[in-house]
Amino acid sequence: LFPGVRQAQWLTKTKLVEGLPPAVQGIVDNPALGLQELEERAKHAVSHARLWDTAQVAPRREQYCPVLFENLIHICRLMSGKYPSLSKRMLARNCRIAATWERESILLQVRGLSGILMNSMTPIPPVASKEEVLATKEHVLETFYPIAPTIDLQEVNVYKELNDTGQCFGDGYPYSHPHTLFFLESANVRTNRFRPEQLRAKMLMFAFGNALAKAKALHGDDPKVLEQPVVVQSIGTDGQLFQFMVFQLNTTDLVSNDGVKNLVWIDSDQNLYEKAQCVPEVKKRVVTKPAGISGFQPDTFKKFLALYLHGTV
Repeated sequence: LFPGVRQAQWLTKTKLVEGLPPAVQGIVDNPALGLQELEERAKHAVSHARLWDTAQVAPRREQYCPVLFENLIHICRLMSGKYPSLSKRMLARNCRIAATWERESILLQVRGLSGILMNSMTPIPPVASKEEVLATKEHVLETFYPIAPTIDLQEVNVYKELNDTGQCFGDGYPYSHPHTLFFLESANVRTNRFRPEQLRAKMLMFAFGNALAKAKALHGDDPKVLEQPVVVQSIGTDGQLFQFMVFQLNTTDLVSNDGVKNLVWIDSDQNLYEKAQCVPEVKKRVVTKPAGISGFQPDTFKKFLALYLHGTV
């Protein structure tokens, strides 16, 4: 998506709200939860991924980005001792999503691998009240006239309109509710990675696709405003810079620009740390910059953990 999030908003009939929703920000800001107690572990997780988990002088992004993700997820799982319901989660990899909808007489589909998907036995409660949802009727979606909002989308022949929450899930799968999508932009060559704006657009499209497929599985294909909105979160990272997103599907009536809109909260471009000095810098036999991690940002780690805890805390 060349225009990024703005185009994704139009395609998904979504209103953007900057920052995290109060339900998630409240977890970040609540000292009683003891998130700060895990900060030192998070620092070690960064050091392990960037400095220690390699025999190379400096690890490549394709190596340290997945390692950092696994380390952070491990820290999140430590909270299950305090909150046993966190054990009712499952990470699924290489799952495919398919979702189909109509937008101003244009048939659209999201299909493909939807990152690493964390599923839950129970859905995330709505983060916007019914009053806030109804207020979206007044929101005017941005247009791109005279440019078509589908300008850079791939055009294909559609022989079957699919709405599938994941080919790796069968009937009766207990972890049936999508919770959080994780996208790792770990390509070592910059040109092979999504830029932050395009990554956020990808995150929005796949969060929407998972929510729409789930809503249709629960409520059928008839377009409607949902009594119980579907919430799906998304986190994207290149191993240093993080993007956080919470998406709430309020309606499957997507053809026109009128009526209730969907909602997305985005917290953009959050560094987990400023720099990883893999090799000490030496000048005239004096170490001027020792090896190590500098500029660790505990709030970014807390946001990662808060999205993991959301729906349980």
